[in-house]
Amino acid sequence: MSAWLTAILEIIKLTIPALIVFWTVNTLLRRFLEGQQQLKGLEVREKQQQTTIPLKLQALERLSLFCERISVPNLLLRINDPGGGPQGYKVALMLAIQHEFEHNITQQVYVSQQLWSIIKAARDDTVSFIDVVSEKIEEGASVADFRQALLSYHAGRETSGLDTALLAIKKEAALVLG
Repeated sequence: MSAWLTAILEIIKLTIPALIVFWTVNTLLRRFLEGQQQLKGLEVREKQQQTTIPLKLQALERLSLFCERISVPNLLLRINDPGGGPQGYKVALMLAIQHEFEHNITQQVYVSQQLWSIIKAARDDTVSFIDVVSEKIEEGASVADFRQALLSYHAGRETSGLDTALLAIKKEAALVLG
């Protein structure tokens, strides 16, 4: 019986240190592999940021340009009288705004949903502003009178949807640049 007991004690003496070494190596290897995986994840995120940050900034620049291009004074400088009186000019202004919006619609992929909603609201604000002013001019007014009314009413506005949109674009750019 003592031979069996001695044999079992010898096995235990060899097994316990082996299990301790196995557990230590297993733990160290697992930690090493987790660290490598985290490092790889950081590298992937860094590469993504190197690609996406310039795209986001470019989208913000384009949306800023969009806001500038659909502002009433800039529209009036770019859009000539197509004929058809004030109503024809109003339609030309609305079409220019819609064309600018369609040209920049893909930028919504790169900006937050909140900013995109603000951009759309700014566009709608500009369209409704032009519509309201066109209703206020007298019948028989010329395109020059309509243009002057647009400039006068625009000068009287404290803020517009475009001002809000430009401010939101600046805030989102600050977030992107971190």
